[in-house]
Amino acid sequence: MKNAQSVHWLALVASLATHSATPRMRLWRAVKAGGCAVLRDGVYLLPRCEGAEKLFGELAQDVEESGGTAYQLGIAARDEAQETAFRALFDRTTQYAELAGEIAGTQAALPPAETPALRKAMKNLRRDFTALAAIDFFPGAAREQVESALGELEGAVQARFSPGEPQPAAGEIARRDPLDYRGRVWATRRHLWVDRMASAWLIRRFIDPQARFVWLESPADCPPEALGFDFDGAAFTHVGNRVTFEVLAASFALGADPALAKLAALVHFLDAGGIPVADAAGVETLLAGLRNRCADDDELLAEASRLFDLLYTAYAE
Repeated sequence: MKNAQSVHWLALVASLATHSATPRMRLWRAVKAGGCAVLRDGVYLLPRCEGAEKLFGELAQDVEESGGTAYQLGIAARDEAQETAFRALFDRTTQYAELAGEIAGTQAALPPAETPALRKAMKNLRRDFTALAAIDFFPGAAREQVESALGELEGAVQARFSPGEPQPAAGEIARRDPLDYRGRVWATRRHLWVDRMASAWLIRRFIDPQARFVWLESPADCPPEALGFDFDGAAFTHVGNRVTFEVLAASFALGADPALAKLAALVHFLDAGGIPVADAAGVETLLAGLRNRCADDDELLAEASRLFDLLYTAYAE
């Protein structure tokens, strides 16, 4: 008998009545999303790990509650050849190749201006890569190649449509006294998007009510008397994994406000990804509509500030 350390695989053996169409479809979708290999109808395989045990446990419970039977088995390959055959069932090379083709097609057809369709395509590519990587239990060269290609595409899009996007700086976030930052000139890159819009709103609403803003063609154009934000070398920019909005909130001790904390999570997700926020898609659509409609960044900030005021009020309730 093999010991627990030699059992490298988990199998789920599930049986549902043929008339149980909905539970059968639910099971099929779940095993597909979980990256399971299908040994035969009703027999599914995963490399043994905590996630596999959790998934198969949940599926077994669902099958049994739907009137079927389910067994979870720890198994070991009988020899090296079978181990290799099991691993081959999880080869994601074909899916990576398809994704690489989509990335190449997007890069070859970059429009002259950023569009909602391009933003959606970029988000979908990143989402698809993340989902595929999550079920790539034996990653190799294909994953590295696609991850690199996607990073290059994201870099090209950023360089073309958001030049000057800051790189995260290292170090601690210093506490600032708002009284020292009243009636100042603040500067950031023109063609505002989420982090810069939200940061400008935060500055005027909570830090410097008399703030005046300068929109820069290039960070190099920042006036010496201005306080820069959201570009490399600015007084306030990304630090570690925090976006500029979060850095400003931390700098001026605003982080204890629950409504601002919710806004910060929203801005972080829209600017840098990470933990999804339920309101993100709707807010992004509204901001994109405002940016397409407004004639300049002053008008855009005024309109976006109304939206952020409403969000803040809603989050405060």
